[in-house]
Amino acid sequence: MPPVPTPPTDPRAQHLMNEQQRELRRLYNDEDSRTEPFDPQTLSGEGSLLLTLEEDGRLLACGALKKLEADTAEIKRMYTVPGARGRGLGREILSALIQAGREAGYARLVLETGNQQPEAVHLYERAGFRRIPNYGYYADMEDSLCFELPLR
Repeated sequence: MPPVPTPPTDPRAQHLMNEQQRELRRLYNDEDSRTEPFDPQTLSGEGSLLLTLEEDGRLLACGALKKLEADTAEIKRMYTVPGARGRGLGREILSALIQAGREAGYARLVLETGNQQPEAVHLYERAGFRRIPNYGYYADMEDSLCFELPLR
């Protein structure tokens, strides 16, 4: 089943993204109690798109596009539940997001991942993303790795 657009207000999607945030906090030993649960409004704006993969009514993977500038969107919220990893679901989501970015007319996609996520780095590099200097919020974060993919 291909990735499908999903409202960020879907409780299953919210649960999936909250799980992603919990996993990242564990991975990076981030005990920041100020971190709030996923806010669906962050993916509700113009140019935003949340895609999910579902099996037997359960969401297994997600990823989103969020408009940053007129010609640039950011890949956000890439996540696959641990029990479904190794099946290529992240690759499916990423490919669909790249296609959606092209169809929306974006000139490039950017993303941030962490230096403790070699599988994610490999996924992005295999899809053609190349390292760029850390941008925006991530500019001074030592654990962050930023990437870009020109679409034109």
